[in-house]
Amino acid sequence: MQLKRFLFATIWLVAGFFSVAAFGQQLEPLPVDPAVRMGTLPNGLTYIVRHNANPKNRANYYIAQKVGSILEEDSQRGLAHFLEHMAFNGTKNFPDKKLIGFLESIGCRFGADLNAYTAFDETVYTIMDAPTDRGKGIIDSCLLIMHDWSNSISLVDKEIDEERGVIHEEWRSRDNAGMRTFTALLPRILPNNKYAVRMPIGTMEVVDNFKYKEIHDFYHKWYRPDLQGIIVVGDIDPDYVVAKLKEIFSDIPAPKNPAERYYVQVEDNATPIVAIAKDKESTSTSLKVVYKHDVLPVEMRSTIVGMMYNFIDQVVAQVINERFEELSRKPTAPFMHAGAANADYMGITKTKKALHFIAVPKEGELTPTVNVLATEIRRLKEHGVTQSEFDRARTNILKAYETMFNERNNAKNASFCEEYKEYFLNGGYIPGIEMENEMIKALAQQMNPSVVNEFLKEVITDGKNLVITVEGPDKKDLKYPTEAELQKLYETSFAQSVEAKKEEVSDTKLIEKEIKSGKIVAEKKNQKFGSTEWTLSNGVKVYLKKTDFKDDEIRMTAATHGGTRLYKSASDIQNAKIVNSAIGLGGLGKFDAVALGRALTGRRANVSASVGAYTTGVSGSSSVEDFETMLQLVHLYFTSIRKDDEAFQTFKNNTIEQLKMKERNPLSSLGDSIMVLLYDNNPLYKNLTIEDMNKVSYDRALAMARERFASADGFQFFFVGNFDEATVRPLIEKYIGGLPKGKAVKKMDRSKEPASRNGAKTMMVKKEMETPTGVVVDFMKASAKYNLKEELTSQILNGVLEQTLVASIREREGGTYSPATGTELSEYPKPQVSTYVQFFCDPERAEQLNKIVYEELNAIVKKGVNKEYFDKTILNIQKRHGEVVRENGYWLGNMKSFFFDGENWVDGYEATLSSITTKDVQNMLSRIMGSGNRLELYFRSAETTKK
Repeated sequence: MQLKRFLFATIWLVAGFFSVAAFGQQLEPLPVDPAVRMGTLPNGLTYIVRHNANPKNRANYYIAQKVGSILEEDSQRGLAHFLEHMAFNGTKNFPDKKLIGFLESIGCRFGADLNAYTAFDETVYTIMDAPTDRGKGIIDSCLLIMHDWSNSISLVDKEIDEERGVIHEEWRSRDNAGMRTFTALLPRILPNNKYAVRMPIGTMEVVDNFKYKEIHDFYHKWYRPDLQGIIVVGDIDPDYVVAKLKEIFSDIPAPKNPAERYYVQVEDNATPIVAIAKDKESTSTSLKVVYKHDVLPVEMRSTIVGMMYNFIDQVVAQVINERFEELSRKPTAPFMHAGAANADYMGITKTKKALHFIAVPKEGELTPTVNVLATEIRRLKEHGVTQSEFDRARTNILKAYETMFNERNNAKNASFCEEYKEYFLNGGYIPGIEMENEMIKALAQQMNPSVVNEFLKEVITDGKNLVITVEGPDKKDLKYPTEAELQKLYETSFAQSVEAKKEEVSDTKLIEKEIKSGKIVAEKKNQKFGSTEWTLSNGVKVYLKKTDFKDDEIRMTAATHGGTRLYKSASDIQNAKIVNSAIGLGGLGKFDAVALGRALTGRRANVSASVGAYTTGVSGSSSVEDFETMLQLVHLYFTSIRKDDEAFQTFKNNTIEQLKMKERNPLSSLGDSIMVLLYDNNPLYKNLTIEDMNKVSYDRALAMARERFASADGFQFFFVGNFDEATVRPLIEKYIGGLPKGKAVKKMDRSKEPASRNGAKTMMVKKEMETPTGVVVDFMKASAKYNLKEELTSQILNGVLEQTLVASIREREGGTYSPATGTELSEYPKPQVSTYVQFFCDPERAEQLNKIVYEELNAIVKKGVNKEYFDKTILNIQKRHGEVVRENGYWLGNMKSFFFDGENWVDGYEATLSSITTKDVQNMLSRIMGSGNRLELYFRSAETTKK
């Protein structure tokens, strides 16, 4: 679909905003944020550098490349992604594994702080949160790593061969039903197009057999400075970084006779494309109705026209998603959920965009779902969006910009890096939030529904560039229309004239009745947290800590004793499992869930309520301006949880549908198998079944929730953020002090709660799988002391185990892609430390690889902890702690732990961490391994013929 007519209309609309002289300027590229240092080196390399001290003493480094799998030849399928892996296996200045080793030695963790991704048209490598307060040498080294990724990846034969197995296991872990059906659709929806045969993972035939020369050829052909951008954002001196960057990258020559970086075009289709793909392991059906259209020309994306297009995209998505959300809440809806977005065609093509409508039909409800989508799409084309819908979307968009503006001094390094990465790779604008906020406000006031509706009329055609796809389960008893029938079904429904959406008037007053305020009856200061403590007349305690970490954020959490374990009957054990869903289904007060969302338009306040096993609580956050709204929502959760039988019936129907779907995915029962291994068949730890869902009582679940919130006495509220105590005082007295007072619940005895299984047990589970896969889970535990030293020791042990298993069963053996470990200290029913190991693998290698796991763990017990792994983990913990202490969430959690749970995780943190030795870590693992508590699960495919 050509959008030329709409583009011209948009340009004339822009012209109407400005004088003739100013109009010409507005179609020039928007200025670059003056805080950004940007330039191009003689060899063609682009750099974007910015100082930003959030987090303090940290910097992020990106190398973004306009290179991806789309540039591969047939014999190279998968090499762009393979090359990404090889970048971590040795470079000119960091041979072998020294690149990862160096970054881990400064506290950066592989996977979390050091990572990369490969897509069809781009490849990006990232170093996150590298320290900048330990001398310029670290900054220099990070830039040198970027240099080596740009031009000097070693590509050693031995390392290439070892990595083949790792990538094969990555393919195995991702070759699920969704990937298979999407891959099967590509040649149909992209006929005779290279995008259809360039999935980044490639083919395992190529991965297993390509010649070394082929990956060298790909690297030197496409990894070159004219296609690369270096982005550095952090607590750095931009002058120094730019100068050093020029020095380090100057030895990379400009390419001579470079290959053209072509972009694969996506052709229009004169008639609809319809395609269906099925898979035995698909858990659900997915319907996509897609209208392709041209992308905005690159030269226009950097102008105010590009800003207008982005605004229209956001309005369209918000309005359509709001409509689908309302429809999906009806029990009669044929789909469980639906949504829309205007984005790259099928999420992959740079040269064609599309307006995507996506729905997940209930089983057997594909035909009525097609009818509903066709009807709603026709309604959009014929009548567009309403004024009230447009107003709500505009208000929400402006609120989002206002929030970014208010927090402009607290924006994270990562947010700038992502913004600049998109700018380098795809074009656009980066004028800075100060200018962007003012421009979007001016544009938004001039915009109206007619502009959006003109866009919808242009894009939604009568058949040209229409693509309809269905992905779903391959089941004998599940009937699908033929592709011709599907097309006719859609066209017939789309051809019917429909009424316009009715305007809605949103009520915005959350609470009608007068609230009798409580009083603060006691007040004191707490030196430990620099907090204020108030005792209210209804028995509530309130703790407040003012911070300057964010300018426009206040966070809240509250808790009291008593939870679902108070209810002992077999039926209540099942009802308890839907309590938290029941709380949110019906809305609050006079508002159902949809109306409540509309009432909160333009307000940044959210609250959720939950009933846990042993405690009950609420949590939320707000802007400074919307603090009162947050408290009003809290008040409503205590006093006016709303019942909505229709909403519950929809929830019940959808849950049963999801449980049916789950049965088709062999890996979906992995979690159930783990719980059986750990807790046998204890009903407290069993997931709901279809039979259970047909028995649960909405009324009883609501009654349980209301009982838990009937009395505020005993609740402790915690507030952290940028507030003025004098301002929030009367609001807290009113909305929290005015909550009903009843009888506080005593702390529950947890000494007899069910513990995980003791002793040794091995469990074998076999499932039919399309791609033979093995999953190994090991669980071990031992008694422990519940204190800060044990907690930190468990964190260090986990870091050591993770590095040990990556080095052994991933790197050395090539047996798995991403081994997972977890070590946890818990207090109840008795203090214990537990650790688990989980990895995916070739099912025929499961026992062999798990034997290596135990050999590695026993080696630590006998020979001690690898000092290098220990030191790297300590540094990472120290680095992370230095960052989180500047987060409101850290203090919110620790205040709750101290005052409500009686746990102190703050005092002596650094001294305790420094006191822990390799021997402490070795002893903890020795206790775990020697406890005799060892549970093993081998979850694998029944057949192992496909490799």
